[in-house]
Amino acid sequence: MKQKHRYIPMTEQDQAEMMKVIGISSVEELFHDIPEAVRYQGTLPMSEALDEPSLLKHMKQLAERNADFEQYVSFLGAGIYDHHVPVVINHVVSRSEFYTAYTPYQPEISQGELQAIFEFQSYICELTGMAVANASMYDGATALGEASALASAHTKRKQIVISRTVHPEAREIVYTTAKGLDLDVVEVDYNEGTTDLDKLKDLVSDQTAAVVVQSPNFFGAIEDVTTIADIVHAQKGLLVMSTNPLSLGLLETPAKLGADVVVGDAQPFGISASLGGPTCGFFAVSEALMRRMPGRIVGQTVDRDGKRGFVLTLQAREQHIRREKATSNICSNQALLALCASVYLSTMGKAGLQEVAQLNVQKAHYAAKQYEQDDSLQLAFYAPFFNEFVVKLPEGASIPAINEQLIAKGYIGGYDLGQAYPELSGHLLLAVTERRTKDEIDAFKAQLKEVLV
Repeated sequence: MKQKHRYIPMTEQDQAEMMKVIGISSVEELFHDIPEAVRYQGTLPMSEALDEPSLLKHMKQLAERNADFEQYVSFLGAGIYDHHVPVVINHVVSRSEFYTAYTPYQPEISQGELQAIFEFQSYICELTGMAVANASMYDGATALGEASALASAHTKRKQIVISRTVHPEAREIVYTTAKGLDLDVVEVDYNEGTTDLDKLKDLVSDQTAAVVVQSPNFFGAIEDVTTIADIVHAQKGLLVMSTNPLSLGLLETPAKLGADVVVGDAQPFGISASLGGPTCGFFAVSEALMRRMPGRIVGQTVDRDGKRGFVLTLQAREQHIRREKATSNICSNQALLALCASVYLSTMGKAGLQEVAQLNVQKAHYAAKQYEQDDSLQLAFYAPFFNEFVVKLPEGASIPAINEQLIAKGYIGGYDLGQAYPELSGHLLLAVTERRTKDEIDAFKAQLKEVLV
């Protein structure tokens, strides 16, 4: 039957009939259990109801106040990046079969959704070199918290050693997770932009469940993961590694570097920044840890006729097994955004992914060289980096004021490291992706020097 209305209206007759059924004569009676003394008296300070044209105009005006990547040239990274999103991605994920799909509890009617998730898992395994990946997490930060919990449960130890070069917001998530599990989180400092290995050796002991690192790290620098793995494995602990998956188009796989758990955010893979989210986390482990992995895993099987099929398997969520045996209470995955990543990877292919990663490296290093050759601006660290680096501004420079002036000139400036690292006040974290042109890189530096005067 063809619907008569695009939207189902609520008429006064509908309202009267509903009130009659539940035995009230006015809407106010619905609130009679709430004491008058605690009710808001008067009218809320808001506009009167708007007609549709006025509402659309109002919402458009509000949206235009956002500084998005289409109107502004962005050099801001710090976890969300301005990458190219191939048009085909929105074409695929806009299909109602995907964007209305719910948890695929019934495999006989969810084969398309299950296969899409299976493909995502397969891509993550290939990129990371790990044996098993799950059907995505909320985002990279919560995945890191879950990885810390997994390490403690597997080793029966309570200490988590985490590098200060890990994203500060992700570290906060680890602390929050640790509090509920009574874990002891110890931070290890950095030296010249990467984890201080001497201090790490002193902190890691037979009580350490895991060492948590990020590479490329929050400063953009590439960590000595192999050495870190040796340090923690010597004490029979686990290495948890967070990574930018795009960098894996060029760098060695985390598995070969010695990682036991690999997490990260798939946002660089065709997921729009959307002014900060949502994104999609990934979580991959060695075969020995797969039964402790949070979330859900899609497996491949055959039906009774021998045809390939997909099912949910190894579900370690408290929805499916006894709560005391559950590894996590993560009850959802980011299937639609995982599909974005899968479409991106299938569109780009191995050669395309390597090319995009190479462009990020080349353009970021071109930009860094311009600052390295400048008298008033200088690089803070000289460790190898991927597509982010730190610039030290002249003494007394106010980054919030500088970024405000840059916005007025059409640029989204870098991240103020002084917000999370007091010792790095006056240091700017800049990201340069494949979307930036040479002219934009040069013009941004010129504008930055101009506002510093």
